[in-house]
Amino acid sequence: MADNAQTPSASDLPPLTLPTLVASAMKLITGEPLFKVGEAEIRGNTYRVFENTPQNLADFFAQTTAEQGDRPFLTYEGETLTFAELQSQACRFANAVAKTYGVKQGDHVAIAMRNYPEWCVAYLGLIALGAVVVPLNAWWKGDELKYGLEDSAAKLVICDGRRLEYIAPFKDDLGLTLILARDEADGADARVDALIAAEPDDTRPAVDISPDDRFCIVYTSGSTGQPKGVMLTHRGALSALYSWFFISEVMRDVRGQSLAGDNPGILLAVPLFHVTGSHSIFMLSFLLGRRVVIMHRWNAEAAAALIKDHALTNFVGVPSQSFELMRAAANDGLPSLIDVGSGGAKRPPDQVEKLSTAFAAASPSSGYGLSETNAIGCVISLNLYQERPDSTGRPVPPLTDIKIVSDDGADAPKGEVGEIWIRSAGNFEGYWNRPDDTAKALTDDGWFRTGDLGKMDDLDFVYIVDRIKDIIIRGGENISCLEVEATAYEHESVSEAAVFSVPDDVLGERVGLVVYVKEGGVLEPSDIHDFMSERLAGFKTPERIWISPAPLPRLGTEKFDKITVKRIALQNPPALEV
Repeated sequence: MADNAQTPSASDLPPLTLPTLVASAMKLITGEPLFKVGEAEIRGNTYRVFENTPQNLADFFAQTTAEQGDRPFLTYEGETLTFAELQSQACRFANAVAKTYGVKQGDHVAIAMRNYPEWCVAYLGLIALGAVVVPLNAWWKGDELKYGLEDSAAKLVICDGRRLEYIAPFKDDLGLTLILARDEADGADARVDALIAAEPDDTRPAVDISPDDRFCIVYTSGSTGQPKGVMLTHRGALSALYSWFFISEVMRDVRGQSLAGDNPGILLAVPLFHVTGSHSIFMLSFLLGRRVVIMHRWNAEAAAALIKDHALTNFVGVPSQSFELMRAAANDGLPSLIDVGSGGAKRPPDQVEKLSTAFAAASPSSGYGLSETNAIGCVISLNLYQERPDSTGRPVPPLTDIKIVSDDGADAPKGEVGEIWIRSAGNFEGYWNRPDDTAKALTDDGWFRTGDLGKMDDLDFVYIVDRIKDIIIRGGENISCLEVEATAYEHESVSEAAVFSVPDDVLGERVGLVVYVKEGGVLEPSDIHDFMSERLAGFKTPERIWISPAPLPRLGTEKFDKITVKRIALQNPPALEV
């Protein structure tokens, strides 16, 4: 258990001003070698880069582990690994899968499990080998996991018991090798703990990894239906990590204390298969020397107890989690917390003041980024956030550029709405096996079209107002409307289906479905819900269902007029609400 020393209240520290932040940032860029900025050509374009950071993530983990040594790092239900122990296990795992299964640099290897220490061991070990990690969504079920494995061409899968049960029926068809983590289940070819125990060599594999080599393919849902594999590079991830570290050091210079605190610790309550969990919580903690406490399953009361017991200083989750944590904390205020961050979805502005009041020493913060940017984009905190609760912040210095682009392709004037474009060395390489989607998302000169609509004020604060893409963001999870609609059409009684977002105070959005039944058919709302829940992850299954008495309205293009469908549906109570 950590030291429960009290941290200063945010109100006791000087307020942030933009001139002070800019001056401190320039001092660090010019005076601190680690943050020296230069230029590099990446995939045909020139970007600003950090000149003196590690060349790849394997070097990064080795260097930061050497600095942190035997300090406690990863805690899960009474088990604790130090930084050094995690690195040792990761290297032994890497050497074991290389010798036993021939895993080598560039091979695709999937991780399909809930948040366990073994997820982190496998992740570090595969990176040390120069392999490409494919973290699959642990909420996916059979067909979804099969799609991810087929699409990524991963043949080795590190999985827990539940995912093994889903994968086992098509294991032989895809020629998979399954390595089981932690759970007891039949059908695995090996166990993570047995491989580590049998491998005495914990030295790093001798692999030459270049900065722009691929290290990960993370899947994200978009408007095209099936999830797309976002190809991320070592330099891209390191650009994000050291940009966040740069922000932390600026805050330390300005306020005498970073946003991580003097005895940093964070609760891991979001999935590691998302970049929020893997990047801004797990990997960033190596730089900050920050303890990470893993939750087995989200529960606000349990989260409050873990924060209190371990004197954790940071919390990052989707907005609904921070709101639930606030209610669970009640009058205690969780005095060790100094920062309550959100990502994955826009936080309702009225929550910002409530969070500021509820937590004794903490301030709310927010970030904006996407899988395609290694989670880097904007950041806002402290009084700047409280003064602009509807903003997602300013571009993260010193590598990230953001602009708002009008429909005609020109830069939008300040204050006018357009699509948010992001350009940095943190941008992704492209979509795996999807050159057309890559060409649509990335401009020739390296800008990423986010599909989000926003505006920027005179001080470069960004405000997200809408989305272009036909997706729903439910508690930080991206859900493709097309994918959910396609599943609805598998039911023999469905003639037409339209999926859209239903506003929700807790999760931001829920999944809404309107169906028109085939002539002569009969369909109960509970039937279509049960049918879809068997085929989709729980977070994708419609929670508000309407049965339309008439064919759905269409536009001149013959596409469904979803604006009208949604407007009419929300004016009437759903036939089913779960």
